[in-house]
Amino acid sequence: MRIGIANDVPIAAEALRRVLAASGEHQVAWIARTGVDAVRLCADLRPDLVLMDLDMPLLDGVEATRRIMANAPCAILVVTARPQDNVGQVFRALGAGALDVVATPVLLGQPGGEAALLAKIRTIGKLVAGRPAPVPAGVPHVARLVAIGASTGGPAALARLFSLWQPPPDTAAVVVQHIDSSFAAQLVRWLGEQSPARVAPIADGDHLEGGMVQVATTADHLRLVPGHRLRYDAAPRDEIHRPSIDIFFHSVARHWERAAAGILLTGMGRDGAAGLFAMRAAGHTTIAQDEASSAVYGMPRAAAEMNAAEKIFPLDNISVWLSDRIGDS
Repeated sequence: MRIGIANDVPIAAEALRRVLAASGEHQVAWIARTGVDAVRLCADLRPDLVLMDLDMPLLDGVEATRRIMANAPCAILVVTARPQDNVGQVFRALGAGALDVVATPVLLGQPGGEAALLAKIRTIGKLVAGRPAPVPAGVPHVARLVAIGASTGGPAALARLFSLWQPPPDTAAVVVQHIDSSFAAQLVRWLGEQSPARVAPIADGDHLEGGMVQVATTADHLRLVPGHRLRYDAAPRDEIHRPSIDIFFHSVARHWERAAAGILLTGMGRDGAAGLFAMRAAGHTTIAQDEASSAVYGMPRAAAEMNAAEKIFPLDNISVWLSDRIGDS
């Protein structure tokens, strides 16, 4: 397992590192000296497990656990000096999402401390093996994701698509449309007027939400990140298309572990084709709009030529496929 260590006591952090290294079973992903660093590193370099101390500067282990489980969930084992003397904190950490607690071996000073730690890690490894990434507490369950990219002719195509299909409560639909950010809010409002679907703009940090069409609304690139959240990112700044469909599709291929469909609609150029290919390689269904129903057969053609699209459908047939395979709200 890739394990992160969150402990501000150098001798304790080093002891934990040595125990993990000597086991031959685990790799130390990083060492955080504060709770703030632990939260950041879990978001940037999510490990399989975090060994979380309770008493740390800037942010204690309880609040760090709570924020990790809200933003980039992963397994957390509380490893702290004399947990029996900090029962209140231990139970608050367990309530925030930690899985178990064990004493820090180097500070315990008793035989078997290292074995107890490794036994806890081994048990957690079996518990989380093969399980999908946990979803933050309080976030509605989303079983499926429909990722849609569109450019020239896209607004009309999207309006038609969502007039015939609306995502059911367990399905999130996310749209990346090439449009000037100053008109994005109007696009969201107009799409909501053209169809029965619930349509909403995406704010940075929003979670995926079932039963709703979520639309990117800035000139920055949209990415799906761990924890089923949507984030905006200005990089890469030299990308011609802003927001880039490719960047969003690639993030779905990397971070979405459940059922998904990638749909590339009408548009000029090649944006979205490579990302659609990545989604197909990740095992997701991929669909491109056909030439006859496209206002501009550029992006869908590129997807077809590189075999990124598993299916090529007229626009209305895409709605039919979604209704048949995913259902309707």
